[in-house]
Amino acid sequence: MRIDIAAVGRLKTGPEAALVADYLDRFARTGRGLGLPPVQVHEVEDRRAGTMAAEAELLSRAIPPGAAVVMMDERGDQPTSVDFAARLAGWRDQARDVCFVIGGADGLDPGLRARADWQISLGRMVWPHLLVRVMLAEQLYRAATILAGSPYHRA
Repeated sequence: MRIDIAAVGRLKTGPEAALVADYLDRFARTGRGLGLPPVQVHEVEDRRAGTMAAEAELLSRAIPPGAAVVMMDERGDQPTSVDFAARLAGWRDQARDVCFVIGGADGLDPGLRARADWQISLGRMVWPHLLVRVMLAEQLYRAATILAGSPYHRA
C-alpha cells in the first residue's frame, strides 16, 4: 500500500509547512505498527497558464496507476473521522494504494473530479488549498490514532 497526496502549489517554509510535516511525521510513527506507510507528498505547479485544466494534467500524472483517488472538494461527502479511519483501514486491508488530490485556488477541474473514487469535503465552508493540506494531514494522523485505539480522538 502507498498513500500519496497530490497537491497544487508548493508549501514554503512557514506555519502551514511545519504543521503538515508534524502531522505526517506523527502519522508515520503511529501508522508503522498498523501497516500504514508514510505519506508521500507530490507538489505540482503550472507556472505558465495556471488553469484548472493545466493543473488537472499535472495532478493526473502524480496519481499512481490503480490507486483509489480521493478528491478534496467542497461538494464531497462529509465523513466523520471514524468513517475516514475505517475507509483508510479498508484500503490498507485490500493492499490498495490511495491518492488524496488537492486542487489549486480555483478548485479541481470537472474532468479530474470525475475520476474520483471518493470526494471529501472538510465542511460546508471553502478552505484555502494550503489549509486543506494541513487539515488532511491532521485527519490522517487522527485516523491512525483511532485505528490504534489511542485517546487522541475524543468521540
